[in-house]
Amino acid sequence: MLSSGVGIVGGKVLIGQATGDIAQRNLLGDASKSDAEGGASLDGPIDMLLLGVDARERWAADNVRSDSIIILHIPASHDQAYLISIPRDTQAQIPAFSKSGYHGGTDRINAAFQAGAANGGGWEGGAQLMAQTIKRLTGISFDGAAIINFGGFKNVIDTLGTVRICVSQEVESLHMSYVDGKPMWNADAKKTGKPRTPVVHKKGCQEMEGWAALDYSRQRKTLRNGDYDRQQNQQQLIKAMAKKASDGEMLTKPAKLQQLIKAAGKAFVLDTGGTSIESFIYTMRGVTANELTMLKTNNGTFHSTGSGAEALSEETMAMFRAIKQDKLAEFVFANPQVISTRK
Repeated sequence: MLSSGVGIVGGKVLIGQATGDIAQRNLLGDASKSDAEGGASLDGPIDMLLLGVDARERWAADNVRSDSIIILHIPASHDQAYLISIPRDTQAQIPAFSKSGYHGGTDRINAAFQAGAANGGGWEGGAQLMAQTIKRLTGISFDGAAIINFGGFKNVIDTLGTVRICVSQEVESLHMSYVDGKPMWNADAKKTGKPRTPVVHKKGCQEMEGWAALDYSRQRKTLRNGDYDRQQNQQQLIKAMAKKASDGEMLTKPAKLQQLIKAAGKAFVLDTGGTSIESFIYTMRGVTANELTMLKTNNGTFHSTGSGAEALSEETMAMFRAIKQDKLAEFVFANPQVISTRK
């Protein structure tokens, strides 16, 4: 939605009314930009940390890992946006975190959220420790952050109707099956005792309902490049949602805008670094879905440390340096192979 604000009607007042119920927390802690880096000002480049969790009600609030780690970079021109994913298995130095009693250590980066959330740290603590870990790894500080419950995305997509996804490789779902033609979680499907038919996402472009788009974006283990393919699929989903919102004139109709943001508000916990949500969104109104560029880390494939974890390649580290220096456009021009081929 932040990438579809060009047609917003009613300006800041309407946005303020529509976003009033979105949960806001301090998700960045010490990883927010300093005054020297721009602080709370939105005049320069904007960097947001997007953390995807796949939380179910039965899971404890302090026992969730963030398997989807995305940096949203908007240059100072505010007319372009980039999505860059950090592989979930990247080996990282996770700093000590007093709020959860974590003493620090080396682990896969997706463990940082769980370590920060433990012992009462909650999702706020999980996001703060993840942000600090990423800052230590890449040097990037942030203007804002969001925790995205991917299950909540279903309601957003259902509000949009469908999203257009181009499936690059056929994949059979590991999580869902059809029972009597109805898609169900495998655990629930087994309880029916009825025959089950696999959910298969076939290659090609198609309109997907919310459940299908979310299920497709969750697949990892059976994809050729595992988490790297899933990263691109999840970026693709975010872009498809933004494109549908702008192409369908969703954001030019006040009633529809409020309905959409209400659905989105149930899927997000947001930190805008002390800036109001309406100012944050309004600043990015010049960015549209067509200017949302998806980038690959590690050239979109495995870059193992030899111990089963992943490391960031020198090309990827150079990309993160370009983000910090607000020279990402120049880097992408010189290294076009980092652009995702997903449509």
